[in-house]
This record gives sequence, structure tokens and C-alpha cells, in this order.
Amino acid sequence: MQSLDLFERAKKVAPGGVHSPVRSFKGLDHPPVFFKKAQGAYLTSVEDKTYIDFCQSFGPLILGHQDPDVKEEVHRMIDTAWTFGACEIYSLELGEWMTQQLPWVEKLRFVSSGTEAVMSALRVARAATGRKKILKFEGCYHGHADQLLVKAGSGLAGTSASSSAGISPEVAATTLVTPLDDVAKLREVFAAQGADIAAVIIEPLPANYGLLVQRQEFLEEVRNLCRASGALLIFDEVISGFRTAFGGMVELTGIRPDLVTYGKVIGGGFPVGCYAGRRELMDLVAPSGDVYQAGTLSANPVGMRAGLRTLQKMKSLDGWRILNERTKKFSETLQKGFDEMGAPLAITTHSSLFWIHGRSPKPIRTIEGIPAGQGENFKKLFLNCLDKGIYLAPNAYEVGFVSLAHTESLLEEAAGKILQAAKEVF
Repeated sequence: MQSLDLFERAKKVAPGGVHSPVRSFKGLDHPPVFFKKAQGAYLTSVEDKTYIDFCQSFGPLILGHQDPDVKEEVHRMIDTAWTFGACEIYSLELGEWMTQQLPWVEKLRFVSSGTEAVMSALRVARAATGRKKILKFEGCYHGHADQLLVKAGSGLAGTSASSSAGISPEVAATTLVTPLDDVAKLREVFAAQGADIAAVIIEPLPANYGLLVQRQEFLEEVRNLCRASGALLIFDEVISGFRTAFGGMVELTGIRPDLVTYGKVIGGGFPVGCYAGRRELMDLVAPSGDVYQAGTLSANPVGMRAGLRTLQKMKSLDGWRILNERTKKFSETLQKGFDEMGAPLAITTHSSLFWIHGRSPKPIRTIEGIPAGQGENFKKLFLNCLDKGIYLAPNAYEVGFVSLAHTESLLEEAAGKILQAAKEVF
């Protein structure tokens, strides 16, 4: 059983042979690796090759694959119940734990994915304000809902066009798009259409099109313009929530949004999403209010228990401090090595996230600032790393994740292999 043979079989039953596009290795001139096992910081392929995993399922596994404490909790829950479709105690426990410790989470609703959480938060915003339009930023990703698969149009500031087939121009037109880190254009959009904007949604740490770390001043301007115009502010923390810090980017920036969306880490490796925020906004959701949203498997008990145990363990270990220190040292080692060999590579880091990219004279905060040749340089590095047993996210614009399972010695080993791969390529 080989990955190539399995990929050919998969293409007969799934579009492109995958169930999420990035898994296809598109543009890498290499078939995707099929895996059969994961443990800690490692993946094992069907060919029985072991890889150090820096994808970690694109972020949820902050403790690593199959953390023993979370595993024990999951097994206990599976022996108790798989799903209820009724009121149960497990979502209540996680919900109480979150609302008691996060002041901006006054009420919440659990769903099954980050996309679902964002869709629901936007619906609440429209209902609360009576307005139709949403403002997003070029370079931020908020899931695959129709109104958010849009890009900047070619007309006036804020105009948009769909970035996917199957989305009507009418739907795309309800979403305004403006660049990140451009206060002038942001003000221009608000001046022209601020009275029609129901909400501004932003990744406070954009991490889906590279790691585009934003200036505090820019995020504060977004908040100020929202307040002045009566628009709601939504922080999409599906990636950064419980990853950058216990309180995510709300904690780190001190900026309190009206609504916030969570996913990934909150489920401990299981499909869990959440939207949350001010009590009066969340009380608009059925059955309290008239904003309808439902889900058969929402607040699945296995995900609730895995998420709660993950967050409790991270907090008891001061896990965010440990992760951030390890990631910083790992990234500094890589940058020093790139510099010494003269490789055209640099690394951007925030907390336990990192992104390898081309060299730039200044911090990369927008997609326009990404150096030319990113795709080709990444492909060379990725394939050579893969050969050496390092699994990075298979896309030049995806970030890497460090987990607590990545020990200091393992990160030293991984850095050595990545630098050797870079030396051979560049």
C-alpha cells in the first residue's frame, strides 16, 4: 500500500482525491503522503516512514497527537455516550469554564466548525444592526461561507468579487473588502459606506495567507471606526484563540470585540467551533431570539470533553509560556542558519506559529508584501524537508504550528534537518 496508489483510488471517489483542497499537494509536483498513525509530534505514513509534524492538523493539536490525558478523557466519554441530540452536562461544563474566565465571552453557542461559527456570528451582527454589509480584509480567511469567499474588486475601495465559482454577484456585493494595514483606505470605506456596515470581521492575527502580524495601532483603528459607525467588531480567533495565549489575541491586544469566533484548539482535535460575545447579542439567537441557528452534532460531548481537558492542561502547565519560548528559540535557530548560508529565506513568528518565506526589508503585513517567488522557493524547501522526515503544511502560505509534544531536543533535531534541506536547495 503506497501513497501514490491510494491517491489514484481516492481521486475516483472524492474531488481531487481529497476532502479539503490543501491536502492535495497541488502545485508541489508530488503526490500527497497518506498517513496511518499519529503520536505526539510525529506522523507515520502508509510506507512506515516517520515525520516530525509541524502541521498538527492545521493547529488544533496544541498538546500534540493523542495526548495521554486528553485520550483518557475521550475514552471515558466514548464509553459513556457519543452524542445526545439533547441537553447534557458536558457542553455546560466547558461553557461555564470559558465564561467564568474570559470577560468578553458573556454567552456562547457551540457549533461544529469555524466556518459555521463565523456564518452564525455574521447573521447575529446583521440582525443586531439591521444592516446588510460586512467588511473583511484582503489576506484574512474566515471559512467557506459564500459571503466570505470574496476578494477585492477592481472598482472603488471596498468593492468585491467572488473568489469561488458558484457565488452570485449579489451575494459577493454584500461584502466589502479592504487591505490590511492601510488606515487611509479603511477610513475611505467607512466614510462612503459606514452606515451600511453591520460588522467588520478580522483575524487579529492573520494566519491563513502567510503570518501577517498586524500593528496594534491598526487593530485599534478598526475598533474605533466600528464604534464610531455603529458597526460590530468580530474577531475571528479560530486559529489564534487559545493558541497565542489563553485569552488569544483579545488578551494580547487588549481590544475587546463584540463577537468572537473560536475553533481548532477549543476541540482538542475534534470538530468543535464556537461563537460568543456580549450577552445582549447572543440572546438574539434562537430560542431566546429570532436569529435561527441549529446543529445536530453541535456541542458533541466527545469534543467538549477533549476541549476542556486540553485547555485545563495547558493552563495548569503554563503551556503557552513554554510553547512560545520553544518556538522563539526554534525560529531564531532557523533564521541564524538561513543567514549564515545566505539562503533567500526568513521566518516570521508569533507565539507558537511560524511561517517560512522570502526575505523582506520590513515586516510582512499584507499579501502584497509577500516577496516574489514564494511558491517556487517553498516547493523546493518543502520537498527536501519531506525527504528528511519533516512535514510542513503543504502550501507556501500556510503557517507551521509547534505543540507541547515538540520537546526542545526534538526542535533542535528538526531545525537541523530544515537547515540541511535549505542548504541543499539554496
